[in-house]
Amino acid sequence: MSEITQEPPRLASTGWRLGHVLLALLPLLGLGIVIALIVMTGAGLTPSNLPPFEELTIQRIVLPEPGHMRVELVNGGPDPVTVAQVLVDDAFWQFTMEPQQTVPRLGQATIHLAYPWVEGEAHAVRLLTSTGVTFDGEVPLAVATPGFSWELFLRYALLGFYVGVVPVALGLAWHPFLRQMGRTGLNVILSLTVGLLVFLFIDTLLEALEVAATLPGAFSGQPLVWMLTLLTTLALLAVGGRRGDRSRLAVATMIAFGIGLHNLGEGLAIGAALAAGEAALGTFLVIGFTLHNITEGIGIAAPLAQERPPLRQFIALGALAGAPAILGTWIGGFAYSPLLTTVFMAIGAGAILQVIWEVGRMLVRDAQRHQEPLVSWPTFAGLTLGIAIMYATALLVTV
Repeated sequence: MSEITQEPPRLASTGWRLGHVLLALLPLLGLGIVIALIVMTGAGLTPSNLPPFEELTIQRIVLPEPGHMRVELVNGGPDPVTVAQVLVDDAFWQFTMEPQQTVPRLGQATIHLAYPWVEGEAHAVRLLTSTGVTFDGEVPLAVATPGFSWELFLRYALLGFYVGVVPVALGLAWHPFLRQMGRTGLNVILSLTVGLLVFLFIDTLLEALEVAATLPGAFSGQPLVWMLTLLTTLALLAVGGRRGDRSRLAVATMIAFGIGLHNLGEGLAIGAALAAGEAALGTFLVIGFTLHNITEGIGIAAPLAQERPPLRQFIALGALAGAPAILGTWIGGFAYSPLLTTVFMAIGAGAILQVIWEVGRMLVRDAQRHQEPLVSWPTFAGLTLGIAIMYATALLVTV
């Protein structure tokens, strides 16, 4: 009996031939045709039976000088919006508008008013569109919005230095003390680090959602926060997965990076509050920020407790974690943008969440190496203490 040999089935070619490209483009071509038909026919909806939907968001009201008020707005609706009249404190007021009086979809515009605002008083602004829809904004406390000057530039830098760089540096100065602690003590400090990072993650995420709520609906601000947080965490985990187990210096660098992004958002909030006259950052509040942020330096130093890094590495870690507060204060004070603030803070929340994962892995590996439970009373106490310290000091820094 002769044996029948069968050839193995041939696998389809995976190369990008012309036919494959055409098959990929065919659905896109059909989609383009459908969209063109909708645009040309209006999908059965005509202006006569479809009322316009208008949405204007007043992003900021600036008081650059006495007798001058500037209203910055964005159109987040699907239709162009024409601003017909402006009321200030329930009185109609003449205005000029640039680049034009009709704001296109997702377009921005600025309204200039020669209005004699009174320092220390509140003022209400109402925009009336050509269709009769109104949009409101307010100045809670009229204070001249500072313009750019080198003196103010240096003041903002000094403020960011006090609330960002100084407390982180003071926290890093605890490194020699941490070196004298045993394994249990170091695990308590690492758990404390997780606790403060958990607080920073929740605080950053909530602040990002709060700013996102002020964005026009077209930007989908709050979904954007969740998506950026998730994508940032996954991207950093993917990078870490390719490198395998990280060194303790790498973990400390990631902690400094995550804290730096948080301090950038903190600086944005401080600078914007100063520019809007909504917060008087006096000596007491600066002291509060210093107390609140000093534990951040401890969290960076904790993974390095069993090592002796050179001084230049401590300087680099301190700058990475604290210097973004200076940058954030500059941006918030001179060029505040709710959208950019939302993006920065969401990325910061994702970075902090990834650092929580990395520090948690260190605790898990140590517990497995010594055949101990992950959650013990010392680690639980450290976690609780970290959250409690951050919560208590946060009461001093409400902007």
